[in-house]
Formats: sequence, structure tokens, C-alpha cells
Amino acid sequence: MTQSTERLTAGRNYPLGATWDGLGTNFAVFSANAEKIELCIFEASGRREIARHTLPECTDEVWHGYLPGARPGMIYGYRAHGPYLPQEGHRFNPHKLLLDPYAKQLTGNLHWTDSLFGYRLGGARGDLSFDRRDSAPAMAKAIVTDDAFNWGDDRSPDIPNRDTFLYELHARGASMRREDLPADERGTFAALTDPRFIDHLLKIGINAVELMPIHAFVQDRYLVDKGLRNYWGYNSLAFFAPEPAYLSNRTLDDLRIAVRRLHEAGIEVILDVVYNHTAEGNENGPTLSFRGLDNASYYRLVPGEERHYINDTGCGNTLNISHPRVLQLVMDSLRYWVNAFHIDGFRFDLGITLGREGDGYNVGSGFFDAIRQDPVLSRVKLFSEPWDIGPGGYQLGNMPPGFGEWNDRARDSIRRFWRGDEGMRASLARNITGSADLFEKRFRKPWSSVHFIAAHDGFTLRDLVSYAEKHNDANGEDNRDGHNDNCSANWGVEGPTDDPDIEATRRSLQRAMLATVLIAHGTPMLLAGDEFNRSQGGNNNAYCQDNELSWLNWHDAETPEGRALAAFVGRLAGIRRNFPVLRADHFFHEHRLAAPDLPEISWFAATGERMTPDHWHDAADRALVLRLAGPSLHAGQGEIDVLLVLMNAGDTPREFRIPTLPAGEPPRWSLILDSARAELVEAEDVGEAVSAPARSLLLVASRLEAPA
Repeated sequence: MTQSTERLTAGRNYPLGATWDGLGTNFAVFSANAEKIELCIFEASGRREIARHTLPECTDEVWHGYLPGARPGMIYGYRAHGPYLPQEGHRFNPHKLLLDPYAKQLTGNLHWTDSLFGYRLGGARGDLSFDRRDSAPAMAKAIVTDDAFNWGDDRSPDIPNRDTFLYELHARGASMRREDLPADERGTFAALTDPRFIDHLLKIGINAVELMPIHAFVQDRYLVDKGLRNYWGYNSLAFFAPEPAYLSNRTLDDLRIAVRRLHEAGIEVILDVVYNHTAEGNENGPTLSFRGLDNASYYRLVPGEERHYINDTGCGNTLNISHPRVLQLVMDSLRYWVNAFHIDGFRFDLGITLGREGDGYNVGSGFFDAIRQDPVLSRVKLFSEPWDIGPGGYQLGNMPPGFGEWNDRARDSIRRFWRGDEGMRASLARNITGSADLFEKRFRKPWSSVHFIAAHDGFTLRDLVSYAEKHNDANGEDNRDGHNDNCSANWGVEGPTDDPDIEATRRSLQRAMLATVLIAHGTPMLLAGDEFNRSQGGNNNAYCQDNELSWLNWHDAETPEGRALAAFVGRLAGIRRNFPVLRADHFFHEHRLAAPDLPEISWFAATGERMTPDHWHDAADRALVLRLAGPSLHAGQGEIDVLLVLMNAGDTPREFRIPTLPAGEPPRWSLILDSARAELVEAEDVGEAVSAPARSLLLVASRLEAPA
């Protein structure tokens, strides 16, 4: 290894990262508190450091240098010199190889050894001690890249927000059990291009895939020591680099090709992104990148006790988004995914953390202001998880305009109503009509509420009706992890059963809950595999289960039950497309009329009477009718759709009287969906009343001529 500055020229302080210009590569990295930064070059295998160059210039707190002849494929890292004063927030240690925060591709795996830590593990002084071992042999490294790619005529499907149907999917878990694919493609982006997979998405009506984290992430040491793995990936190491394990050919083009294929099919690609914390943990964590480059700038530290980290995320640290260079990092990362990979939008994990300033959460924070005015990012889809564990961390409904929010209140309302809990009708009514009490402000739209019955975090839909308790023993935490209250029920037997009555109840409830999500005003989201009865054996926190417990079992999709449920979801998606009243572009209110004397929304009891305060306060009644009215797809021909949603969460059949319409020729009513039936319903004529089986949702539709 040579120590040299002879070949390195000053270069530029922008753009940050490693930028190849065809003749050489410019290196630029931010650090406000470093005294010197060295660029380390490695041979092709990444094992041996062959050259070390001191970055010759620092401009506006950005260290930079230009290396002539450095080409794509070159492997590199940094070492940062400066004070090691943890009590003051500084943790510089030049013995630790640091990953470029702007690294666009990684090579080599991170191997857990004590040398990755900036202090002596097990030492009497803890993290105040100083470790002099070189971490390079154990550290993942960055690769200089070239982002050239022939996108042809690719363009975003640009699905309107009101029409979006999300599918939460794990890039690896989607195909690890696909024996019909080549082994080297399973668990990678390449598998997402398979025509059979794309055809499946189209059949169930999906037009937007939301990929769980694909940023390069770390396998947590405590999991590795237990023989487990970080499956979900919410532990980011590099915000610009795809997870190497998801690249079948070790090239970034794998992801680009997948995006292009999905776009070709009319399917958008949304990324679940984690900018609230990093994989470096708290003061006892390793020194991998940000901590070693400028700990005091990148992280929010406890005022007056800068040795310690503010932990609003529950993951040991909190990224300091209020710092302008850290905010720039996040914004540059987001724009990179849009520009270099044609990503259509983002879902922000623990989105409240991103809006925190020094005095707590602020809907007008720098992050929100920056993203809303950005000419690139303001035009893509934006979704958020509206909570974290910090003070005032639950903020459902308080994201700025332009964001959709995961609505856990609606999720629990739907679960509890269909479980048969008493007094749930009013809550259900509020939530399936867009949660206007939360979102009808600042000219936001109903799509701002993202509705789901299950997501990666919690029970699958099948487990929701099969288990009354969580069963997380495989996680090695004595079943103490995961939520205890899942609003679930097993209906007589915990787990799988051959009892036909219990099975019939479970399957009917699965269909009823799916139907509730798809008819609700908002953005529907489906957890991958829920359309064919995916189960995790009652594990509601499978974050560390990178195995068949979590992977999609496509054999289930080929069973009669799996085919029937997938067809049911496809039917629901078709109904949602065909009835604009289900894809509302405004919040419905009873004082607004779709036609003379016909409110656009009305609520009725099973008797056909309008709901009165006495009805709403009758906690024991588990039946409810929602009537929606509005222009049909053929509104230009003067037609109005009237849709009745008949919901019976009771344990016995219930007769529903069809509510009367304004004076005029009696309409023809047709039953178009019955969640109690395994087979799809063809339109069936309905008279003045219809019987709804126990725990079922029925859709009854009519089409009226609009008055002249």
C-alpha cells in the first residue's frame, strides 16, 4: 500500500460522492469536524488496500479530490482523522475504514469482528476507549459506478392517486420459493421481471408495487449470533446503493430492468425508505460510515450529554435531518432513485422522525419544505408511516399535503368490527369514508388515508383469523417481541384446523375484510400473499425470519382456495375501477347531493331506516348499510351509480331492507358481491330485501338516469 498525494488533484466539492467524468473520478465527502480525510483504494477483490491518498482540499466543509484515470469498478473507502472525544460528540478513528455516504454500489460483506468498533469492546472505559485495529478486512466497500442505461421510451405509468392499488412486497421473499426460476435469480430484482409474476399482479388489479427496503443494509450482530438474519432490511447502511444480495448479476441494471418491465405493464414502483436512523446504533455500536466521518453532524445527540444519542426511532440513533448537509444527503438520495432508477414514489418509515426539529415534530420542518418544493420529488408519490417512539410521536393526519399516511386507526377499526366487537359502527363509518376528521384539511384528498388490513409488521390476513395470540418463539426473544393486541380471533382453534365450520368462518372474514379495504375511500394496500392465504404460523414480528416462514409460497396460490381468493381480490379491484364513487376525489358528505334529494353518502340501519343517534349508540347492533351515489363511468350519458354496502358482522344471518330512493321509477338492484361465497357472484337481481349471511359484506348496485 502506498501513501501518496501526487496523483490527486483538487477536484470539486460538488457533486458529493464519487463521480466519473470519462477521464477520472471526483471524490467529495462532507465533514465539518474532520482534520484530514484519506481516500483508500483497494484491489479488485476488495481485500487489500493498494493506495491511500489525502484529499487535498476542503471547501464549505466538503473534502474533495480528483483522481485521473479512476474508472467505474474501482473499489474505495475513506478514513477520517479528527478528535476522539465521545463526551463532546466526536468519534473520529482513522483505523476504521468508512463507507462513502454517497456510495452507489457496494462490494463485499460486512463481517462482524470487534475491529469494526471505534472503541475496545469489553474494555473498562467502554465507548470512551480507543481501538487501533484496522477494520478494512471486515468492512464492505464502495464501487465507483457509471449510471448510463438505455431506458428507451420508459416512462412512469403516472397512476392517479385516487386509482392507486398498492402491493407491499419483499424483493427477496417474493421469489425465494419459486423453483421454476433459475437459482441465481431467486430472491433478486431479476425475478420481478418474470412474466408470470407480473401477470399475477395484473390479475388481482395491482398497479403499484411497494418494495420493502432495498437500500443496502446490515445483518445485525445479535441476530447473526443467534443464527438469524435481518430479513425486513430496516437497518440502512447506504442510502444510494441497492442491497447487493438483490442483484443477480451484480450490476445496478438488474433493478433498472425490473422497473422498466413493471412500467411496461402499467405498474409503478414505490420504495419503502429508512432515513430516520442508520445501522450504526447507539454509542455502543460500530463505526461504519457516518459516525466516523462526523458523528456530531450526522446524528441527533443529547444536549449536554453528547456522548449519547437521541433515540426517537427505537433503533439506537436518530439521523439529524435538521442539519443542512444531512438534509441534502436525504434529498440527493431520493432524487437519485427517481432519476437513475425511474422510481415512482416513496414510503417513509417512521416519517415523523423526518419532521422533527429541535423542539419536536413540525409539519413545516425543513425536510417537508424541501421535498414539497423540489421539482423532481414533489411530482412522485409520497407515503408515510405517521409515527415514531419519540415525544408526541403519534401524528396520524398531521403530515403535510401531498403525503398519504398509513392509517392504523382504520386498520384496527376494520379488524374489530369484523371480529364482532361491540360499538364499532361509528368508528368504522368514519374510517372507511376517508377519515375526514383527520385528513379533511389543507385541501387534502381521501387518498391521503392508506387503508390496509395487514402489513409486513403484524399478522398476515390469514393469521389474523387463525390466531388469537402471537407465536414469535422462533425469534428467540421468549415471545416477548411483537404487539400483544392484534384485534384477531381464531374462531375456535388456535392455528390450522380441519373443522369445516371454522374454516368457512375464517375464509368469509378474510373476504369481508379485503372487501372493506377495497370499498373504503382512500388508497388501498394489500400485503403480498394475502391474496392466497399466506401464513407466518402466528408470528407477528417476522423481521428476522429470512426463511420459508416469511417467503411467499406460490404453491398456495395454485390451490383451489388460493385461486379463489386471488380471483375475489381481482373482482374487488375491478369493482373499484368500475365505480368512481369508490375512488372519491373529495370527502363525501350528506349535505352534498348526487341528484335531487339523493345525498352522495347516507347511512342506514338493516331495517332500511336512516341511522339516528339512537342507532349509532346501539352498541350491540353489528349491521350497517352505506349508500354511495355519484356519476358513473358513463357520466357523460347522464348516469348515476348508486352503491349499497351491506355489512353484517353478527354471528347470525340478517335481513337488510333496501333503502328507498327519491320518487321516480323504482330502480333495478343487482347483487354484485357476497363475501360469504367462495365463488364469484354474477349480477343477481335483488328485490326489496336481501339476506346477508353471518359475518359477510354484500355489494348491491343500481344505475339511475340523471335528471334533465
